Amino acid sequence: MNWMLYAALGGAFVAILVLPSLKVIGPTQVGLVVKRFGRSLPGDDLIAFNGEAGYQADLLSPGWRFVLWFAYRVEKHPWVQVPAGEIGVVVAQVGRALPIGAKSARYRSEFGNFGDLRNFMAKGGEKGVQRPVLPPGSLVPLHPVAFLAITKSRVYGVPASPELKVRSENGKLAPVSFGLHPQQLELVRIEPVTPADGAERIDTVGIVTALEGDPLPPGFIASRLGDFADVAELEVSSEPDALVIDTLLGSKSQLHNNYQDFQAFVDRGGRIGLQHDPLLYGAYALNPFLVRVEVVPMLVVRQGEVAVIKSYVGLSTQDTSGVEFKFGSLVRPGHRGIWREPLRTGKYAINPRCYRAELVPTAILTLNWAETVSQAHSLDRQLSQIIAKSREGFVFKIDLQVQIHVPDTRAPWVISMVGSMQNLVNEVLQAAVGNHFRDKLQSMPAIRFIETRQNVQEEALSHIEAHLRSYEVETKGVYIQDVVFPSDLVRVLTEREIANQEIETFRKQEEAQRQRTAMEQSKGVADMQAELARSRVGVEIKSNDAEARKREGEGEAAYIRETGAAHGAEVEAVGLARARAYAEQVRALGPGATALVNLAGSLADSKNRFVPEVMVGQGSSLEALAATLTRLATKGQPLFGNGGDPSLAAPEQPEVVTNRSR
Repeated sequence: MNWMLYAALGGAFVAILVLPSLKVIGPTQVGLVVKRFGRSLPGDDLIAFNGEAGYQADLLSPGWRFVLWFAYRVEKHPWVQVPAGEIGVVVAQVGRALPIGAKSARYRSEFGNFGDLRNFMAKGGEKGVQRPVLPPGSLVPLHPVAFLAITKSRVYGVPASPELKVRSENGKLAPVSFGLHPQQLELVRIEPVTPADGAERIDTVGIVTALEGDPLPPGFIASRLGDFADVAELEVSSEPDALVIDTLLGSKSQLHNNYQDFQAFVDRGGRIGLQHDPLLYGAYALNPFLVRVEVVPMLVVRQGEVAVIKSYVGLSTQDTSGVEFKFGSLVRPGHRGIWREPLRTGKYAINPRCYRAELVPTAILTLNWAETVSQAHSLDRQLSQIIAKSREGFVFKIDLQVQIHVPDTRAPWVISMVGSMQNLVNEVLQAAVGNHFRDKLQSMPAIRFIETRQNVQEEALSHIEAHLRSYEVETKGVYIQDVVFPSDLVRVLTEREIANQEIETFRKQEEAQRQRTAMEQSKGVADMQAELARSRVGVEIKSNDAEARKREGEGEAAYIRETGAAHGAEVEAVGLARARAYAEQVRALGPGATALVNLAGSLADSKNRFVPEVMVGQGSSLEALAATLTRLATKGQPLFGNGGDPSLAAPEQPEVVTNRSR
């Protein structure tokens, strides 16, 4: 009986004391031991390191464990497990207080992954958010009271703060309980983005903002490790601008593992606020309590354009444009202001919060004042048809195309003057082009504008070219693409054109009739060609006869002239001889005797009769006729000439002496 009693007592002891004290800790669990009685914890400590009552510092590892149930309570908690693609943020609920102004606990390499609580406390671990994060795939047996581990899907640990308990949902904590979105507990990925419309993928960079660190120096808007001392050294050694640009765009993120080692970032002088160096392509385990990342497009400078950089960070402004340039400051790269050296074709991981890039097309740029917009760019999206009035009040709509060119070396000067290419188009070109055409059209009649369209276009080219030259912009062409005429003017021009066409038709018909007449005349001339030839030959014969008679007359005249000259010479010689003879006779005979002698000789030489051959009676008509007939008979002449026809006879004057009675 006694042994049975002892056996029963032993069984009861085992059932009451031993079995409840046996604990099985799973392979991915830890056993949190809570001491039921003992010394109280000093102050606000949560964990007992020296046997005090409360949560014990040492955890039960996986396996069978014996813990007297009446002295200790064991709570099973899972290991902290971080899935792939996610991170875990550790928040310490024990440790030293944070320094004034600190937002996170300083980290030492001895802390490891926070799995050894005693080591953490011995090395001076601090309360609050721990700077390192648990990387993807981590499986860590964290003390559930000493540390809270926040992951995307759940929060591990036992919250000590009553405030956190209030924020819990259904008794469970979530990332939102700590002010985090679940997406913030994923790896930060910097990768190309595909637009929703399926267009070309956009290259991106990550712009970092640090939420902790020393404050920025006065005048700074972004933190850069070492500030810009390296740029100043390059200037002292007179290095070229291209090398300075490479230095500025080169990242120093390798010094703190791209902000993943936030303790190294702080130790190397990283400051709170916007960071100069962006993140490139990759996936980063960043603490969302300490680092925020904004993904923005990368600066891509394509062929045919340059990027003019407006720098908001760097060394103080030192203008290099010269005293004659009055439109802002042009500085060397590394200084605040507009860089005098633009960025050419390439992709640049540049922080758009520190540097603003103005893309300037350096190829020939075509701008349309029309309803359509250029496909290559959208600079002319605000341009529309030019509306102008002629002198008579006709309203014209003009489609215009202007081609300009900005030399790449002068692009910084252009941007310094106008601010952007969009300003150049909207505020400079639009006013210059529109006002020119409105003024020009208003000063001339509508018909003249239509007729001299080419001249108007050439004048516009000269005007715009001279205007843009002061902005360092070249004008390559001005073209009037189309003119929308008023309906009234179109009607007038249409009627005029129809009238002109009718006039031209009538002119052609008149010309056809004229050609027909000429053809008929030519045909008649051809038909009369033989007779015309004979007539021409006759004309030539007559001409030759006339020429012969003319030659004969000229010869006769010449003969007469020569003969007359000879006869005159003869007469002159005879006369002179006679005169000398008369002079000798006068000397010999005297004047009177000489006169009688010469008179008698003259009468004898004249052969004149001094006595009539026929004598008639008393002078009647019949006597005179009888005397004439008698005379003719005595000479043997016919009484009637011309064949005996008395009607054709021309009687000579008879040498008749009549004896008329008086």
